Amino acid sequence: MSAMTAPETVPALAQILEDFAFLDDWEDRYRYLIELGRALEPLPEEAHNEANRVHGCASQVWLQTRLRPEADGTHIDLVGDSDALIVRGLVALAIAIFSGRTTAEIVATDAEAVFAQLGLREHLTAQRSNGLRSMVKRIKDEAAAVAT
Repeated sequence: MSAMTAPETVPALAQILEDFAFLDDWEDRYRYLIELGRALEPLPEEAHNEANRVHGCASQVWLQTRLRPEADGTHIDLVGDSDALIVRGLVALAIAIFSGRTTAEIVATDAEAVFAQLGLREHLTAQRSNGLRSMVKRIKDEAAAVAT
């Protein structure tokens, strides 16, 4: 996806993993994260509020959850946004990992393993890593609250 491409949708996690593996240079990977952020579904302006704000992030991050009851359990759909380009890409990554899954799947998902597979630990600043963990904690906490 080039910088001139209009936002579409965030690719599936498997596609992100494949694309990351193809990119050798971390500058290219950072650009890819930025492109993922640009592909996010727009978060309505009214959703940029304190209730949706993720605490523990240096940048402003908002996550909005939508519960979707299905036969196999309650699914959580996520939309999000950030005021920082790379962090917006990390929001997109979190959405690719968790959105559309059941609450039980979300609670059981090892996001840290995905981050390790992508090499994010070694290449993100401590602040960004903490922010990413805050996003994951927020998503898992909301899923656990609905699951109980």
